[in-house]
Amino acid sequence: MQSHCLPIVGVMGSGSESHEARAQPIGRRLAAQGVHLLTGGGGGVMEAVSRAFFQAPGRRGSVIGVLPSGHGDAYPNPWVEIPVRTHLPLSGERGAEPGSRNHINVLTSDAIIALPGGAGTASEVRLALAYGRPLVAYLARRDEIPGLPAAARVESDLERVMAFVAEAVG
Repeated sequence: MQSHCLPIVGVMGSGSESHEARAQPIGRRLAAQGVHLLTGGGGGVMEAVSRAFFQAPGRRGSVIGVLPSGHGDAYPNPWVEIPVRTHLPLSGERGAEPGSRNHINVLTSDAIIALPGGAGTASEVRLALAYGRPLVAYLARRDEIPGLPAAARVESDLERVMAFVAEAVG
């Protein structure tokens, strides 16, 4: 299989907190699974999962970052190999509005893993549910994403998260 034919797994989460204990194993495991990684291209969870994915030995996929406009040097993080620059500036509380790159993040992903985050992460979860994208939230508690919709599947076990992704991307 050519690398461009690999499934794309989006990992969404906090832009300020890395949540390394969850982001690092997710990045390594996705790299071993033979997928492309898609994030919002910024710091926090996005940078931590991208670094782990990028540094994984033998990976076949690439790190894709869908970047908002108007954020200067904060984007992309150093691990993004394929930056997708957008004209879309909105995020956070406004992450579900048409002017947000979150729509691209969700619609481009064949499966989505949500890690702890804030309003922007919650908006990506809502969009994933609205667009019918396979989604799992890797959380110890539902409140790690304030406003997490009740319909969002939550798993606290990494093996269950990875099994979900494997099934979702075939």
